[in-house]
Amino acid sequence: MSWDFALILFLLLVVTGFVWCLDFFLLRARRRAGAVAAMAATSQSVAGLEQSEAARIRQEAYDKANRPPWWIEYCVSFFPVILFVFALRAFVVEPFRIPSGSMLPTLQDGDLILVNKFQYGIRLPVIDKKIIDVGTPSRGDVMVFRYPVDPSVDYIKRVVGLPGDVVQYQNKVLSINGQEVSHVREGDFFEPDRSSYVGRYSEQLGPVKHHILLNKQAGQDYMAISNYPYRDNCEYLGNGVRCTVPAGHYFMMGDNRDNSLDSRYWGFVPDQYIVGRAFFIWMNFSEPSRIGRFH
Repeated sequence: MSWDFALILFLLLVVTGFVWCLDFFLLRARRRAGAVAAMAATSQSVAGLEQSEAARIRQEAYDKANRPPWWIEYCVSFFPVILFVFALRAFVVEPFRIPSGSMLPTLQDGDLILVNKFQYGIRLPVIDKKIIDVGTPSRGDVMVFRYPVDPSVDYIKRVVGLPGDVVQYQNKVLSINGQEVSHVREGDFFEPDRSSYVGRYSEQLGPVKHHILLNKQAGQDYMAISNYPYRDNCEYLGNGVRCTVPAGHYFMMGDNRDNSLDSRYWGFVPDQYIVGRAFFIWMNFSEPSRIGRFH
């Protein structure tokens, strides 16, 4: 069973928020009235006692009657914390963990990243409906999105094709709208998943200069893994694929070009599946020096 953390957090927010409102507008006043009555009921029992002792007994009676049940106390205490966390994750930033090497060398398995949730528009949490259009993805952005084949899974790739673009990846050369995307070899990189060295290249994708991994000598097969929406927009060639990106969709690719399950195999990412733009590594417990921004 797949647990949706955002949904669980939302349900906790609703429950604790309901109890907080119930306590604030109704139960708290009733407890105070009951506490005053309990304190008045001690009048006969404290008769003849010293003033300080009588005051202590009356205060104990008041505090006992005014104390909320444990479940109300817990809900009231946790509601502001849950509200803060929910609002932060829904509208500002959300943490994610990189689970694979498909974005090497930019992101490594184990990187803990932050994702900007408002750059591409303000969306209602849980249902992910955009209510305020702030901006759109740009070519070269590293973006987190819901995997179109299984929307319960989050994926992270780089934006390569924008709506209307013709993206072609043939003989391990990327072209966008007929223009080849330049890349220059800068040495080798050891890929842990394959226990081998592959070429490390710098690539200029729009305004973004970043690095990719590419083994130009190794063969690679391209085929659709599902009958995805707008499948007719793609043509699979013997040594590559050519796709026209439909309106409201994006073509995504991993920086580890030979080891990434991306739009070349499962199609396009619709706008409603966008989660946000990844922009910062806030921790890698195996390699703390990786903390910082990336492109």
